Amino acid sequence: MNESLLRELVPAVIGVLVRRGADFAAAEDAVQDALVEAVRVWPEDPPRDPKGWLVTVAWRKFLDAARADVSRRHREARVEDEPAPGPAGAVDDTLQLYFLCAHPSLTPASAVALTLRAVGGLTTRQIAQAYLVPEATMAQRISRAKRTVSGVRLDRPGDVATVLRVLYLVFNEGYSGDVDLAAEAIRLTRRLAARIDHEEVAGLLALMLLHHARRPARTGPDGRLVPLAEQDRGLWDTRLIAEGVEVLQAALGRDRLGEFQAQAAVAALHADAPTAEETDWVQIVEWYDELVRLTGSPVARLNRAVAVGEADGPRAGLAALAGLDPALPRHTAVTAYLHERDGDLATAARLYAEAARTAPSLPERDHLTRQAARLNARLRD
Repeated sequence: MNESLLRELVPAVIGVLVRRGADFAAAEDAVQDALVEAVRVWPEDPPRDPKGWLVTVAWRKFLDAARADVSRRHREARVEDEPAPGPAGAVDDTLQLYFLCAHPSLTPASAVALTLRAVGGLTTRQIAQAYLVPEATMAQRISRAKRTVSGVRLDRPGDVATVLRVLYLVFNEGYSGDVDLAAEAIRLTRRLAARIDHEEVAGLLALMLLHHARRPARTGPDGRLVPLAEQDRGLWDTRLIAEGVEVLQAALGRDRLGEFQAQAAVAALHADAPTAEETDWVQIVEWYDELVRLTGSPVARLNRAVAVGEADGPRAGLAALAGLDPALPRHTAVTAYLHERDGDLATAARLYAEAARTAPSLPERDHLTRQAARLNARLRD
């Protein structure tokens, strides 16, 4: 039973049903029912045309549901004649489903869940486990999202930027449950890149690959967070780095810079440095200047302050923090780091402890707590 093949076919099959007249919610439900049937039947009787088989079964499931629902009699009249079983055809609606699942009317959380379900082919249980919420809660979220987009037609260009932000949200969730969301986001972004010629799609793919390449070095054997400067670079995946750099160079060569390309360029400079001490911080500052120009993002300004602190000294980094909201996530941790670099250990220890209390994750909280303890021990000596 090829589970990955099933997941690859899901968006195309949903697209076929939508083109035949099913609304999105009904099509998605019918395809999920067909997948259950495939899991039962395929191990003993694998089809010669898996996509055609899924289309035929899903269409029958849709018709059965339509005929059983009195309120859908008007739709039943449109779809009464079932198309004959056979090859599903070469039309691919996957790209349109990316746009639909990232529709602006959806909240980011709903868009992520719907994308993982309809485009990624994950089950509700898998998505719920990945996001550490009850399955019933996730089922309600997905149902609401499907109802929201059911009336949206798949006949207009979608917003690429919104799709990319949804995929980036998936990537940043990392790993939990039995689904590796970072790997899933890379898989979906690869598929998107194969269907649309867009420099920012390539930029996001490059960014994901370059960040994912460092994953094996991000935590120690005891599960502790390992900062970038302290990572064992021998653990980085050089194959992913090479691919990410190649994808990025091709995107930059089109001379239409976007925020994901700029972020990927920063990641590439980190990946290119044999040691932390050899990092080209001056060039990283220049890329953050571009990113701030493109987005005006406070987070980009915060990261730029770190880079300035490395390139021009900690006091220059602290000066670059001026004007940023201290409530910005990780602002206190960055300030602590720059004060430590400047030799003010007492202030740094206090700020590390303060940052730990508001850390967004348990590993980060533990890391900041250890930083505070380390400096307090030095102050006592």
